[in-house]
Amino acid sequence: MSELDSFLNDKLNEECGVFGVYNIQTASELTYYGLHSLQHRGQEGCGIVSSNGECLKSHKGEGLVTTIFNEQVLSNLKGVSAIGHVRYSTAGGGGIMNVQPFLFHHHTGDFALCHNGNIVNSSEIREFLEKQGTIFQSSSDTEILAHLVKKDTRLNRVDALKEALRLLEGAFAFLILTKDKLYVARDRHGLRPLSLGKINGGYVVSSESCAFNIVGGEFVRDVNPGEILVISESGIESHFYAEETKNMMCAMEYIYFSRPDSVIEGLNVHAARKESGKVLAKEMPVEADIVIGVPDSSISAAIGYAEESKIPYEMGLIKNKYIARTFIQPTQELREKGVRMKLSAVDSLVRGKRVVLIDDSIVRGTTIKRIITLLREAGAKEIHVRIAAPAITHPCFYGVDTSTYDELISSRLGVEEVKDLIKADSLHFISSEGLKSSFNRDHLCLACFSGEYPTPTYKALDEANKDGKF
Repeated sequence: MSELDSFLNDKLNEECGVFGVYNIQTASELTYYGLHSLQHRGQEGCGIVSSNGECLKSHKGEGLVTTIFNEQVLSNLKGVSAIGHVRYSTAGGGGIMNVQPFLFHHHTGDFALCHNGNIVNSSEIREFLEKQGTIFQSSSDTEILAHLVKKDTRLNRVDALKEALRLLEGAFAFLILTKDKLYVARDRHGLRPLSLGKINGGYVVSSESCAFNIVGGEFVRDVNPGEILVISESGIESHFYAEETKNMMCAMEYIYFSRPDSVIEGLNVHAARKESGKVLAKEMPVEADIVIGVPDSSISAAIGYAEESKIPYEMGLIKNKYIARTFIQPTQELREKGVRMKLSAVDSLVRGKRVVLIDDSIVRGTTIKRIITLLREAGAKEIHVRIAAPAITHPCFYGVDTSTYDELISSRLGVEEVKDLIKADSLHFISSEGLKSSFNRDHLCLACFSGEYPTPTYKALDEANKDGKF
């Protein structure tokens, strides 16, 4: 990977986002707008499957929502219900075969399926199914649920879905569309967000509530951990497939993944980030002239830090929103220019100033190091880095693209060593206690910071990871 590619990709990436519509005449169009509002959750591929009450139609491709869909494509997806998906590949890798939703034909009725998250015991279940004669069409773990549901034809679809979901371990939000029903399911640990809304006599579901604002929907409630919703012409039925459930929302949803206008389990993301900035200012104050946030997800925390510390907030870094990934960088000079296309420092604001630089996280360290270099070249006198997340020391197996210790700088270096490596004047990560107080909740998945995974399977995977088996 080139220096530029490393710079552009030195951030955590969520696996995907899901959006669904039931009983709305413009279902595919609404799904298009819903996916557009979730584009930040995945940019590698997207798809929509619609139902007109009689049959299902599908269109998907590799690329952004605005690239894959246009008026003509959407006109061919006319229907009253639809589900859609935006993808960032982690489990299963990329390629058109892994772009969702998947459409399955079966003698019990056709259905489409899409998924946000990661099933950690997918390899074991996949091997079991293959020994039973199942043939997989993709390398995605999402397809496993479809085959589990199809396999048990003795049960009605809800009971078959319950039995299948009980076998899955991990983090997930599933949408399943049939010709006349929409099934919605969330993992028993509550690791991935999923919201229910209503609109014009119909219903919408989304990975994030921000999508409801785009389509004119009204937020109703979060889907509960371990819950299955069956949406049909009769209304909404609620079922639970797990007796023991937890509310262990992934902390990175608040810190980085979700849009600031989303509300997750009653907490606005912007407000949560802003509060974390205030806590940072209390935990590690410093004498400085300005506060700068790394665009875009760190801006809210930077505002909070500035308010609490009484140090002025300034837009010292400007992000070019139209930068594309660059694969050909034949010389060092061109690599440097490519990096500057992504971010630029405002010389007149930072020259001669003591800067507090707020970022949401440090993964590999290449991004923050390069930003510090940009600020020093712009004349910053001092640079004090404050991170609105604890140090990421452990891999995530729940649908985030950090699955090895080698990818994480804080897994092998202490705070002072990281500070010296990125060439900052000081460095502080928010404490886990400070993070919990920022979000006003005790129950969060902090596995990537603490190594305390909420599911037993992941504890075994983590030990194997340490032994170099992954």
